[in-house]
Amino acid sequence: MNRPDVQTFFDEPTNTFSYVVWDPVTQKAAVIDSVLDYDAASGRTNHASADDIVNFVEAKGLTVEWVIDTHVHADHLSASPYVQSRLGGKLAIGEHIRAVQETFGKLFNANDGFSVDGSQFDHLFKDGERYVLGSIEAVAMHTPGHTPACMTHVIGDAAFVGDTLFMPDYGTARCDFPGGDARALYRSIHRIFALPESTRIFLCHDYKTAGRDTYAHETTVGEERRANIHVHDGVDEDAFVNMRTARDATLSVPRLLLPSVQVNMRGGLPPAEDNGVRYLKIPLDAF
Repeated sequence: MNRPDVQTFFDEPTNTFSYVVWDPVTQKAAVIDSVLDYDAASGRTNHASADDIVNFVEAKGLTVEWVIDTHVHADHLSASPYVQSRLGGKLAIGEHIRAVQETFGKLFNANDGFSVDGSQFDHLFKDGERYVLGSIEAVAMHTPGHTPACMTHVIGDAAFVGDTLFMPDYGTARCDFPGGDARALYRSIHRIFALPESTRIFLCHDYKTAGRDTYAHETTVGEERRANIHVHDGVDEDAFVNMRTARDATLSVPRLLLPSVQVNMRGGLPPAEDNGVRYLKIPLDAF
């Protein structure tokens, strides 16, 4: 048995897909890329989206072993610490979180005891690390390019690729954030393309296209290799890098980048200050 069951959750305000993936034999589960609801105008957070996940897991009687973020998201705040507090499991991310913490810790002048060694997480996945979800074998693959810390988790026949790939008609992730690298992304994608063509790919985002008016979250390695508009078979590395670099130059800064990164690099919200209030910083003229 190498085919996990997968339940998808969609947060339309951030165009984010979150997943519960589990072994149907043992009922062992992982939660991947959960969303903390955040209102930028008021600075208020709530757990409505995360509670949908919690309620599903409890109703199914699943046992959560892992609460995973594929990378330090720049477009939504992660609810992973809250999910862990409700469901248990190990809070996990890729080991290259340290590079993101180093870069953005300086940007946000995080001098409140913020550590850049990844110790905020219970587990830091290494490239090629093998683990199990119940009776299903899994492997963590370092797939940088969008960020230096992006990981793809291949659980049985299902690959959770974060922001590395989008639906074939939408293309690939941007590479213009600090530590991003279009050449690294091309090579990471080709690691994914080396998986069996039938491998199911579960995406972290979708934004529709001019020819498609519904959101989509699942494709396959074969479909991406045949039809991805940016990186289908036959597109060479230099052509991809030139396309990606030119495209990235036209993109605006994500709406929630500044609150998202400073929360997600910490594995949770910043500590309260001496008045009992938590604060997020907005660095001026930094982007």
